[in-house]
Amino acid sequence: MEKSTLDAKAEVKNFGSPDEVRNFPKGKLELIKVGGAIVGKATLEPGWRWSESVKPIAKTDSCEAAHFQYHIAGVLRVRMDDGTEFDCKPGDVSTLPPGHDAWVVGDEPAVIVDFQGMADYARSH
Repeated sequence: MEKSTLDAKAEVKNFGSPDEVRNFPKGKLELIKVGGAIVGKATLEPGWRWSESVKPIAKTDSCEAAHFQYHIAGVLRVRMDDGTEFDCKPGDVSTLPPGHDAWVVGDEPAVIVDFQGMADYARSH
């Protein structure tokens, strides 16, 4: 017999008490596990760039995580491996396939909630 949605339990978590925190140069990632998923909130300081702050941890040429993100604050510029470049601003929702670099533009931290690609982000492999 299949488990129905009626058997599911309600669950509420808050980034004020994350299940895990990962710090890396000029940034941090807070993770919560909720509803069988891992949701990450990244706070990226001015001067943060994936290729400088996370690449040494990931040991890949570009970010290989797929992301599905809601942008809360700041501006994040993304450059895909094919050269496509765009900015993500507060209120934007973005999907990024593997193969990109990104950096904070301006003097405000970028704050992003990611619903897909943070389970292994900034974790040594």
